[in-house]
Order: sequence, then C-alpha cells, then structure tokens
Amino acid sequence: MEASPMPTAAETPVGSTVLFVDDESMSRKWFARAFGDEFNILTSASADEALAVLRGHEEIAVLVTDYRMPQQDGMKLLRAVQRDHRHVIRLLATAYAEKDVAIAAVNQGRVLRILEKPLDEASTRDALREAVALHRAQAMERALNEGRLTALRETLGFLAHELNTPLATVRGLVGTLASRYVRPAPGEEPGIARITEHRAGEVLAALESAERRALYCQSLVSTFVQSARDAYPGVAPQTVSGSSLVDALLDEFPFENSERSWVSRDIEHDFQLPGRRDLLYLVLCTLAKNALQALRGHAAPRLHIRVGRELEVGGPVRACIRFEDNGPGIPPQVLARLTREPVTTRAQSGGNGMGLMFCRRVMESIGGSIAVDSVLGAGTKVSLYFKTT
Repeated sequence: MEASPMPTAAETPVGSTVLFVDDESMSRKWFARAFGDEFNILTSASADEALAVLRGHEEIAVLVTDYRMPQQDGMKLLRAVQRDHRHVIRLLATAYAEKDVAIAAVNQGRVLRILEKPLDEASTRDALREAVALHRAQAMERALNEGRLTALRETLGFLAHELNTPLATVRGLVGTLASRYVRPAPGEEPGIARITEHRAGEVLAALESAERRALYCQSLVSTFVQSARDAYPGVAPQTVSGSSLVDALLDEFPFENSERSWVSRDIEHDFQLPGRRDLLYLVLCTLAKNALQALRGHAAPRLHIRVGRELEVGGPVRACIRFEDNGPGIPPQVLARLTREPVTTRAQSGGNGMGLMFCRRVMESIGGSIAVDSVLGAGTKVSLYFKTT
C-alpha cells in the first residue's frame, strides 16, 4: 500500500479518505499527487490488497478502482466491497467502456460513477467531491437513524417499566378479590356475589385503586398513540402548554389514599412546551412518582408544582416546571450522580435508577435541561428548564 503525504486536519475534512486501486505504479503515483491536496489518498496495487486496506481503515469514504487488473478484476472487487463495506462509495475507472461493463458496474457493484481512463483531473475531482459529499450525507443519516432507534428503545423500555408497576398492582388486587370470593351455598338464590372483607370498605377501596391505575395506564398509552398519529406526514403537530400538562398529570396520575391532597400547583407564567407531549408527560409522571414515594411516611408531606420562569443555574431566565417537596432529601454522594448514572435510593422497593437519566435525555433532546437540588433532611427540588421561542 502507498499513500500520499498526509494532509493536515485543517486541509482534509473528516470523511474524505479515498482508496485508489490500480496495478500500474505510475497511475497510483499520479492519482496521489493530483488529489492529495484535497483528499487523504490511500493506494493499492490489487483487489486483495485493497480489501485488506479496507478492513484496517474504517475511515475510507470512497473507493476508485481500475477495471482491468490481474488476478481479480475491478468488478469482483466492487462486488466484495458492496457486500462487506456497504458504506464506501464506489467509482470504477476503465479504458474499456463497453456497454456490458457499465451495466455490470451499476447493477452488481452499485457504482456512483464510471470514469474513463486516462482520467481527466477536473472531472475526476468533481466525481470525488460528489462521492465524499454522498458518503457524509449517508453517514449523517445513519447516525440520525441510530439515534432515533436508541431513543425509541429507551422510551419503550421506560414506558414498559412505567406500565408494569400499576398493571402488576391491578393484577394483585384482582387476585386478592378473587381469592376472597365466597361460593354460593346449595340452594342459595343466584345473582348475588359475596366477597369477604377483613375490614369494612376494603373491597371498594381495592376496586377504586385498581381503576385509578388502569386509567393511568390508559392515559400513557393514549398519549403515545396520539404521538404516533401526529408523526404521519401532513398532520399538524399538537401543542401543549405547561399548565395543561401539569393539570393532566394531576387528573390522571394514580395517587394513593390521601396523596392527591399533598400536591399543590401554581401557574405563575404559562408557556407552550416544545417537543413531544408523550415524552414530556412521562417525565412529569416520573418526577411525581419519585417525590410521592419519598414523602410516604412523612409527618406533613407536601409537593408543590410550579409553572413559570426561573433563572437557570449559570444560564438565562428560562421557562420552567419545578417540583419541590419537603421530604427526606437526597444524600450528597447520590445527588452528584443522580442524572448521570443509574443510581437509586429505592433499590429495596424496585427502583432501578433509570428514571432521572431518562428525564435528562428527554430534556436535552429538546434543548432543555434538568437540575436537581436537595438538602438532606430538608426536601428536594427538581427543575425542568425549557428552550421556548
């Protein structure tokens, strides 16, 4: 393998490495000299050598190969690259521009261009620029798609986790009621079902608790279904205000016993939320659940949700939704890692530490941020900062 003098980082943009394959030494040297000022040029003398170079250089963006070479011709090389290095943009250089060669190059090797030898410097440079631009565009698209898939996997995983807990509770409540069903005695008049109670009213309380959890699961699912509908081309995106999202949380969240009375809300300055409603709703549900679990057992539990504008730490005044409780607070060693690592203070009750990490990723994806402030023994404040127009 030969290479032209390596251009500096300033001279050679990322993704502009070109591999030129030709069995003629003079052709390789000319190609490196002619285009080394703009591209990082690697050269190989055979198809086998070129495949070895490709395996060792993932940064190669473009392959230019001669058609007539000993052992393996350029078409065999193109087919191998199409199979094993699909991200590489392929060009074929040949002095034998027969129709069947051109058709095979397009159909089998998926070439972008066919270049006639002897190569014209100006037209070849244009072809290399086009190939490099296409490679960058495809690399960006692959990165975006991978980012979308990663976000989708994380969202679906977290949604499944959020649905699993209330559904498991519903199943447990139904199972408990079924186990207390008293079969009718012989001759007893049909149409009346009897269920034993350990204390008065517990059956009705269990049914109401199961209903609240089922409604919460339904609200999560319907929110994501609406987002799926909104994703179709031509559908006008729905907007949601900070106040309406908080109101939806208070209406739909499955509060236990007197938990709803712990929560107050204050709308000081409303604003339109950016991003997808489903993810933002899931963020608010996560913060509410964390706060309520921390407050259980507290003598005078309080959770205040405020919608307004607030000075972001180290930044400008931004639209903000803030959750502030008077619970036990978070130990400093946990607080420092809370939104960056899967660390939890509730491992004994099934916490996995992924909640705040998920919230941080959602907020960052829409240009916002999340800040957690806490004093051990004096409560916790979680602020969601939004970038609004």
